[in-house]
Amino acid sequence: MRIYTRTGDKGSTSVIGGRVSKDDVRVEAYGTIDELNAFVGQAAAAVSSLERDSSADWEELAEELAVIQQELFDCGSDLSYANPEPAKLKVTAEMAERLEAWIDRHEAALPPIERFILPGGSEIAALLHVCRTVCRRAERRIVTLAASSQPYPEETLRYINRLSDYFFTAARRANVLLGVPDVEYERGARVFGENRRSQPE
Repeated sequence: MRIYTRTGDKGSTSVIGGRVSKDDVRVEAYGTIDELNAFVGQAAAAVSSLERDSSADWEELAEELAVIQQELFDCGSDLSYANPEPAKLKVTAEMAERLEAWIDRHEAALPPIERFILPGGSEIAALLHVCRTVCRRAERRIVTLAASSQPYPEETLRYINRLSDYFFTAARRANVLLGVPDVEYERGARVFGENRRSQPE
């Protein structure tokens, strides 16, 4: 099987139900999901490199990232429909709910947050923050698709919104597991209550 087809040499590409320009808002949306998946793969590889010395907490994080990579492919698939058919869509409400359960579990092990957090601390946390920011961009691309009056899968938008919260929490959890403090924004005042563990969206 040849990897190249030559069908896109003039700047168009196939979606399920037709062909569009490669810079179409739909292609931008699922293309950004693909980019996000690549960064998740990088973060997962970094976590896996710790597995020989890992605890159950690291194993859980590795398993979560593996599931997320599969589900991001589902998101891209659903976004590639020019006219989404509900019966064929793969992303469900239960997937976002599972992310919420993972977020809650990680948050229970985190120290309260007092200031805004900058990306960094440990290498793994930094990689997860990259995932968070690309995830936010993917969300913006889906919102742009929705604003264009083109049909889009609503559960995918919900999932991606929740996923960015997951990456923020997972990044902080990675720092805790490695014994590395979060990087606080030093020029900011203490803006969060004593029990808060996450930054607002």
